[in-house]
Amino acid sequence: MSGVQQVVFQNQRSFVLPNGPGLYLWGYNGTGQLGQDNLTDQSSPVQVGRLSTWTNIGGSSLSTTFAIKGGELWSWGSNYRGALGIGNTTDYSSPKQVGALTTWVTTVNNNSGSGCFAIKTNGSLWVWGYNRNRVFGSSSFANYALRSSPVQVGTDTDWSKIENNSNATIALKTDGTIWSWGKNGSGVLGLNAPVGNVYLNPTQIGASTWSSISMSGINSFGVQTNGTLWIIGGLFNGTTYSAPVQVGALTNWATVSALYIGALMTKTNGTLWGMGYNDKGQMGRGNTTTNYSPVQVGALTTWSKVSAHRKSSMALKTDGTIWTWGWNNFGQLGIGNTTNYSSPKQVGAQTTWNFIRMQDYDGGAILG
Repeated sequence: MSGVQQVVFQNQRSFVLPNGPGLYLWGYNGTGQLGQDNLTDQSSPVQVGRLSTWTNIGGSSLSTTFAIKGGELWSWGSNYRGALGIGNTTDYSSPKQVGALTTWVTTVNNNSGSGCFAIKTNGSLWVWGYNRNRVFGSSSFANYALRSSPVQVGTDTDWSKIENNSNATIALKTDGTIWSWGKNGSGVLGLNAPVGNVYLNPTQIGASTWSSISMSGINSFGVQTNGTLWIIGGLFNGTTYSAPVQVGALTNWATVSALYIGALMTKTNGTLWGMGYNDKGQMGRGNTTTNYSPVQVGALTTWSKVSAHRKSSMALKTDGTIWTWGWNNFGQLGIGNTTNYSSPKQVGAQTTWNFIRMQDYDGGAILG
């Protein structure tokens, strides 16, 4: 197995996909979100079943996990307010298929505990769960509506990525435009609108084109196709931003992943950078000093992907190794303990990982 694709951290649960067989999870397991048919926490990666065809992973801050294999959508963990999308509200500690379709291509990195999203191969967007503060993205759904099975959002067929928090959603289309909806807490929607305004339907943010977006509970960030880095909206460095503001003047940014009041970024030269709040060492610089301008993490030029959530961080190197740091109260760093680290620590010794995801309260995941 060789090569590298993607990384994700979810609600103190981590997800990893290597290039060979298997889906591996670790961290908090209070509702069975690790897919082990039990409720035991894990501070090191454990495989979910024996299937080898998983291609995408997602999850929510309500301790729910989603995965795609062969175009099928599967879910497990907490089913609060229909979060699993399987037509009921029963929790499950092992994977259950969502419907019978084989046309799912990606599932959202859902941080909300409200609406859960997925995109089909035809680019259509689907949602289920709890329509808190209109996160469903359609005026046809009542506020706080419950849907325990997927329903389509509008009729557009050009969606490519979705990010959200408990009140708001931001989305990227295939043409590079970004759109947002829900409640504009801290200006996170980036629509140059009053804080607290609610948008029922997707509304475009400016006219620029974007390649990477990420949203946390109180801020959103993006990288435009020209390589510039932006605060899209929200609270940062004591300032509330209601519309996109560029960070510096560099044009070699590649990806961004939002943390609690901050973000981790990669550049096109393979370097890793961070900016923002650093009380748990989530910036990976060997200290807990907060910097609100980008500061490089070490001197390596071999970082390819980064995924972070709240105060826990994960990154993938070009050699296929995975590294984690920051908050580790449930073992979400995957290194066999619950100690916080302010510098990157390798997860295991494998060099075949290709997809990672971190979500703050549950841990991480890997495909491989």
